Amino acid sequence: MDSNQIHETYKIVLHALSSKELKNAFQKGQLLVDELQSGTHIDRLNDLRVNYTLLLDYFMRGVDDAERKIVYNRIVAKFFTLICEVREELMYRNATNFEYQQKRYFPFRLHFSSYGKFIDAFKYFHAVESQQIENFQGRKNYEQLFVDIFAIFWLTTSYKNDELTLFQYLTDVSYPGRLEKNLVVSALTLNLWRMFDEEKLQLLLQCCNHTDVEIKQRALVGLCFVLARYNQFLPYFPQIRNRLVLLADDSKTAVNFRNIIVQIIGTVETDKITKKLRDEILPEVMKISPLLKNKMDTENLLQSDEWAEENPEWQELLDKSGVTEKLQELTDLQLEGADVYMGTFSMLKNFPFFNEISHWFLPFDSSFSVVNELYSANEATTVAAFLNNNAMCNSDKYSFCFSILQMPEMQRNNLKHAFKLQAEQLDEMAKDEAILMPEQFSKNISKQYIQDLFRFFKLFTKRADFSDMFGSALFMHRTYLFDILTSNSDLKKDVAEFYFSKSQYQQAIDLLSELVVETEPQAAFFQKMGYCYQQISKIDFALDAYLKADLILPNDLWTTKKIALCYKLIGDFKLAIDYYKQAFLLAPHQHNLQWQIANCYIEIADYKSALEVCIEVELQNAGSVKVQRAIVRCALLLGNLSQARYYAQQLLDASPETVDYLQAAYIEWQDSNILKTVSLLKKAIATENNDKQVVFEMLRNDFKKMKHDGILLPDFNLIWDGLH
Repeated sequence: MDSNQIHETYKIVLHALSSKELKNAFQKGQLLVDELQSGTHIDRLNDLRVNYTLLLDYFMRGVDDAERKIVYNRIVAKFFTLICEVREELMYRNATNFEYQQKRYFPFRLHFSSYGKFIDAFKYFHAVESQQIENFQGRKNYEQLFVDIFAIFWLTTSYKNDELTLFQYLTDVSYPGRLEKNLVVSALTLNLWRMFDEEKLQLLLQCCNHTDVEIKQRALVGLCFVLARYNQFLPYFPQIRNRLVLLADDSKTAVNFRNIIVQIIGTVETDKITKKLRDEILPEVMKISPLLKNKMDTENLLQSDEWAEENPEWQELLDKSGVTEKLQELTDLQLEGADVYMGTFSMLKNFPFFNEISHWFLPFDSSFSVVNELYSANEATTVAAFLNNNAMCNSDKYSFCFSILQMPEMQRNNLKHAFKLQAEQLDEMAKDEAILMPEQFSKNISKQYIQDLFRFFKLFTKRADFSDMFGSALFMHRTYLFDILTSNSDLKKDVAEFYFSKSQYQQAIDLLSELVVETEPQAAFFQKMGYCYQQISKIDFALDAYLKADLILPNDLWTTKKIALCYKLIGDFKLAIDYYKQAFLLAPHQHNLQWQIANCYIEIADYKSALEVCIEVELQNAGSVKVQRAIVRCALLLGNLSQARYYAQQLLDASPETVDYLQAAYIEWQDSNILKTVSLLKKAIATENNDKQVVFEMLRNDFKKMKHDGILLPDFNLIWDGLH
């Protein structure tokens, strides 16, 4: 088997397992085990098959076994674990993608042959650093070890005693290395993302209780993604399930989970924001920039008494162009926590620094050697300001620093000076936030880390070789973890509202459908369900939801109008008329409702009623072109040519379009005024740039409709041939 065949067979096995089709799972799983030719794995599969055969035998003989479900779940759990291991080993041997290439070669690239020596090296560095001894080369050597420890915990198939000892050492509360701790958690997350391993998942859960906020948030974010990936198999692992319940039972952790889930879901907006910035805002800014430049008078600006005065015409230009409105929209999105910098910094990920995978997950540290020359301990600099800027993720902060390093020295110093005053303020704000608003502090850390992950999976040069974590962003509400979190909270309602506000209608429907069953019936839930169904063109479902909302909250104008619209869309125009009339009683000032009633009458060929309504609308809204056209059509079909001619002439005296000339022609045609008919038809052709074919198609369609309504236009072919 090649790597594609291995992966496809693996997916078939997982589908069979999740569908409880164990017989098929054993058959397909045998193919992978046979391909591996490992005696240990063959024996494990045979043991599972024997156990399942015995379970089936007892069941078929009618034996009452209270432990049957437990045994069944245990078989599935062990089978799932086995098949993950087999796939991993087969991919290790056969796959040529980036991840497995790294896995094959990383043991030969490590700086130390013993994991104990890694511990000694880290101890030595932090001992030297604690004495504040300058050691640039020592710092470089220390940073090189980051690549090693990331590879160890990312690529190792099974953690043995050495790996576990190193893991516990690096993640211990007393260990001073912030960067190592964070990298280890990220590497563990990537490892679990590649293959399921219950023991590794227990380690990640362990980190979720860490006292270090940064470590905890990284672990919680990683856990959300990993649990979403293996969600269908979590019920078969009671220890994981029980630990999750305990974890979510802590109110602060539950709040963290809720924030993270909403943040992950929010990443689906990032591409839209980037596209808006690239396609709408920047082109407009580029378009008006010459105008702004022309408005600026440099000499006036340099006068001391006018230095701070801004030209009001600049803002006027921005307002007229629509840029102000779009920028305000982006600002509002940023305040909501949206990732507005992805488009900007996506072009700054080509620095050599980002060729190393571990650097994508590195927390920002101004002491890191590649950016350290920008930072001076005795002055507030650009880096110091951005180090405490919650709007930018770690990855973008490194990109920003590399961009500054490429600037000429004078320009760089000017930028430092510009940020010097802000740096102290930002630093104080960050300290206050950590102390006074710990929940917001945690929220910012998780937001930045999610953005780091997003950039890795969207921008890393080898991203195609990884399964995208964010492909599961819109399925977070279907996870076992989400169910645990929503048992005693408003999370489900909040996420439903979030989906609704972001036009993720199917996801909103999923949650609203549960809410209407689990909670006191609310008209708002059914109204939003109806609207969501309407937006995805499931009109029958939308109508059903709107009708339920109407039962709970009768005579609501918005609901009544939506019910009328749905009946109109499904072709039940009589009921649509009833509801539009009801809506008009509720809002007699909304004359558009009468217009809708008239349209429905036209659809059922009740032209007399339609004409009466149109005349009433015309009295209230004189000069409405669409109403006058409807009056002309209805009067013509009712044979009231004088009335039709009166309104047709008003349209011709205004700004006539092709349809107006045609309607006037039909009136004269009916009255046998051939010369006028031909003259009007020629004008219709002229309005279409003498494209006779376009007018002919319109004529032919109208001819069919009018014939259906009993109106015949004599000598149609003669007139048309004469026009040619």
